[in-house]
Order: sequence, then C-alpha cells, then structure tokens
Amino acid sequence: MVRKQPARRVRQSFLYGALILTAGVLLVKVIGALFKIPLSAIITEDGMGYFSTAYSFYNVIFSLATAGFPVAVSRMVSESDSLGRWRDVRRIREVSFPIFLLTGAVGTALMILGAPLYTEAVGNPGALPAMLALAPSVLLCSLAAVYRGYYEGLRNMVPTSVSQIAESLAKLVFGLSGAYFVMHTCSRELAQRGTVFGRAVGDGAEASLTVCALGAAAAILGVSIGSLLSVLYLRRYHRRCGDGISAAQLEASPQPQPGRTLARRLLASSVPIAIGAVAMSVSGLIDASFLQTRIAYILETDPVPMLAMYAGSIPAENLAAPASIPNYLFGCYNMALTLFMLVPSITQAFGVSALPSVTHAFARGGKKELQSAMETVLRVTCMFALPAGIGLSVLAQPIASLIYGVRGSTPIIGQALAVMGVAAVFAAVTTPLGSMLQAVGHVELPVILVLGGLLVKVVLNYVLAGIPEINILGGGISTLVCYVLVAVAELVALVRITGIRFDFMSTVVKPLLAALLCGASAFGAWRALETYIGGSRLSAAPAILVGAVVYTVALLLLRAVQVEDLAMLPGGEKIIKRFQKYLQKAGG
Repeated sequence: MVRKQPARRVRQSFLYGALILTAGVLLVKVIGALFKIPLSAIITEDGMGYFSTAYSFYNVIFSLATAGFPVAVSRMVSESDSLGRWRDVRRIREVSFPIFLLTGAVGTALMILGAPLYTEAVGNPGALPAMLALAPSVLLCSLAAVYRGYYEGLRNMVPTSVSQIAESLAKLVFGLSGAYFVMHTCSRELAQRGTVFGRAVGDGAEASLTVCALGAAAAILGVSIGSLLSVLYLRRYHRRCGDGISAAQLEASPQPQPGRTLARRLLASSVPIAIGAVAMSVSGLIDASFLQTRIAYILETDPVPMLAMYAGSIPAENLAAPASIPNYLFGCYNMALTLFMLVPSITQAFGVSALPSVTHAFARGGKKELQSAMETVLRVTCMFALPAGIGLSVLAQPIASLIYGVRGSTPIIGQALAVMGVAAVFAAVTTPLGSMLQAVGHVELPVILVLGGLLVKVVLNYVLAGIPEINILGGGISTLVCYVLVAVAELVALVRITGIRFDFMSTVVKPLLAALLCGASAFGAWRALETYIGGSRLSAAPAILVGAVVYTVALLLLRAVQVEDLAMLPGGEKIIKRFQKYLQKAGG
C-alpha cells in the first residue's frame, strides 16, 4: 500500500501557474514536433491525411465526452476553495469520477460505431484503422480530466503539465516506432509477396495507400498508450501527494453540499462548456469534410487551375490515382495546421491558469483585483500570440522548409501557413477570453459566440474550398474570419459584463508594435540571407532568432512588460530589480 506524504499545499499565482503550464506545453510541442515531423516522412502525406481525418472525428467525440468537465470542476473547486468550503472541494472530486467514467465509455463506443459511417461519408475509408486505434483514448482522457481539473482548481498546475509530458513521450516512443515497424514490414512484404499481413491488397497506388493507412493506425496507437500512462501517473500522484487540504481545514469547513446538488451544478456548468468545446472541434471536422469533398468536386468539374497551381508539388502516383488527391492535399493542409496550432495551444495554458485566478478574484468581489488579473491575462496572451502569429505568416515558406524539409509538398504547406499565421493570433486570444467569461459566471456565452463564428466558417469553407484557384486555402481563410469574429465578440462581452475598461495601450497596442518590428526584422534577415549566402533550409532559424532579439528589446523600450506581471513569477523580486536597473540604463 502506498502511503501519502504529509500534506503540503501547493498554490500558484496566474503567471506562475501559466509559466508551469507553458513550459510543459512547449516541451509537449517539441516532443510533438519530434513525433510529427519524422512521422510525415515515414507515413508520407497520404498517411498524414488518414491520421488527420481520424483526429478530426476524435476531437469532436473527445470534446463531447470530456471537454466541459475539467473546466467546470476547476471553476467549482476554485470557488469552493476561495470560500473555505474544503469539504465541498473533496466531494466535487468524488462525484466527478462516475460522471467522467460514463461519458468516456459512451465516447469510446461512439468512436467505434461512428468510424465506419464517417470514413464512408468523407470518402476516405483508409482512415478507419486509425480511428479504431484512437478510440480508447476517449475513455482514458476522461479519467485523466478529473485529476487535471481538480488540481487546476486548486491552482496546482504541476500534475497537468507532467501528465501531458508523459503522454507525449509515450506517443513519441510507441507511435514512431510502431509506424516505422509497420511501414517497413508491410512495404517489404508487399514487394516480396504482393500481400500485406498475408492479405492481397491490389496493385500499385492502392497497395501503397493501404500500407500508409496501417502506418497511420500504428502511429495513433501510440497516442492511446500515452493516454493510459497519463492516467496512471495522475492516479499515483494523487495517492502519494494528496491535495494539500489539511485535517484542520476540513474540521473548520462547513458541511458539504449533497452529492446530487454538486453533480447537478457540475453538469449545468459543464454542458455549455462542452458544447463550446465541441463547436471548436467541429472546426477541424468541417475542414476534414469540406476540404476533401470540395476538392473532389473540383477534380470532377474544373481541375486544371488547381493542378496548375500545384504543378510539381503533387506526386505522380497521386496524379495517377486522382481519388487520392483530396486526401493528399488535406494532409498538406494539416501539416500547416500543426504549426498553426502551436500558438493557441500555448495560450490555452494561459486560459487554464487564468480561470481559477479570475474566479477567485470575482468570488471575493474585488474589482481592482479582478481588473489586474484580467489585464495580466490579456497582456501576456498578446505578448506571446502576436509575434508568433505574425512570424508564422511572414516566414511561412521558410518555416515550412525548416520544419518539413524541401519536398514537393512544402510550397503547398507554406501557402496555407501564410494565411493561418494571422488566424493563429486571434485563435490564441479566444481561449483566455472565453475562460475569463466562464470565470465571471457566463459559461454559456462563449458557446454562443463560438457557434456564431463556426456558422460563418461553414459557409465560407464550403464556398471558398470549391473555387479551383483557392481550394484548401479556403480552410485557412474561413478559419481566420471565424476567429476574428469570436475574439472581438468575446472582448466586447467581457467589457460589458464586468464594467472593466482595459488599458489597451499596455495590453494590446505596445505588444502589437513590438510584434510588427519583430516580423519586419525577421523577414528582412531572411531575405538578406537568401540574397547574400544563397537559399538554405536552415535560413529561417537565424531569421527567427533576429526577430526574437528585436522583439525583446522593443518590449523593454516600449515598457510593455508591467512590474505586476514580473512580481507574479517565481523569483519575481530579483527579476524586478534587474528589470528596473535595465530601464534606468536605457533611459527609463
């Protein structure tokens, strides 16, 4: 029997918690890059198309089954913790488990039963093995979500961060090795015997696509294994470390609310959030469905402009089997989408960390504290999202070459990324803004706003993706318009609901000016390298470094970083002293 260590309360400020989560997310993304970049070479663009199609459906089921509950648990735990109702805190966790278990099991069943129907609907049957391999992750991630939401509500971001890293490492090891083994074994068997795992699979392009489909399934099986290891870590952490609530605190706490009451509150809070998360996941499903079906429509009606646009970028084997072109282009689009998602995935950590902090300030009724917390969230989000999104746009082609290498699909990826880089800025802002709306009690409003944005995305996606000269770029344009509308609407709603007037000069304008200087200097450095030393796959790296240095200096000169922000970091007092000395030397 594992004995718990003596309780020690871990409580982090917004920025401290965001720093932990951001560091974890950055490490997860590095691991993810080490996974996806070689994976695209192992299973090719066709395999990535199957991989992405499976994930598009999975994200909707996963959101439906789990997405609302961690946020609802975090908010309820944070509220009860701020009011000293620690028995309620414990009971919230207890009532969450059976709910999460049920929804996770239902989600896994929907994934298994819905996979054949979905792959047939989008005309991509090769994605079926990958979808089935991913199905167990719904249940496993549901169980992990209980622990993550619980500790996030207590403002302890360590379990979430470490469990995500463990999950990513397992995906890297088992997913890559599994994909390589399957692709190597099946390709050799196909060349020697004309079969795959002892079964005849046809000739030429059809056989090659079958091998890619099995490789994608093997890669995704690593994701399910990672989800299992994440649950095991969280369970062990809870048994060994506990939650830091002492016996004295429990003794002084009021009697807890009935379990049924807490369960009803949990469901009432989580359903709108889950609908919103599902709506955002539907964005990927829209892309997976419309981009492939509309490109198939272009191939049937007017293929010449699109094929001319990508002349030399679509492999001969795909041109020989035109039915595979929609999946190939969708695979290219998702390789750009992977880079796009880096930005909002980082700022999602800000939203997770912001929710308990803003909830705490709102529950205590301190308007000054609430304004300070909200401005910090928006400022830190903009300081990260603006240079990252602008950098992705202005260096889209060189970044695509740096990450994926010089290959036929690189120009296609770069064109999509140029549009999606700008969209990444607005996508990055929506999650923290939505979290703050939920923190002040309006859990349903982000859902309504997101649904409105998605309605616009559906219409634009269908129309634009069917234009031969636009095709998959329609996905990026519709994504940009969607997130612009949602971000602006959330910001306006937050101002009206709270009555707080943001200092936009410090939160938005100064980071934007610094980010524009960053983008201009990075692009100038890249052009100079291209002109004077010739083109190179690695030329984007020094250009990014130049942009980062210029951005840091610009932030300091514009005084975009607030002392209050630094005070919330670990070792904040020492940082402030050094920061102030630098400002004095710089004339500040």
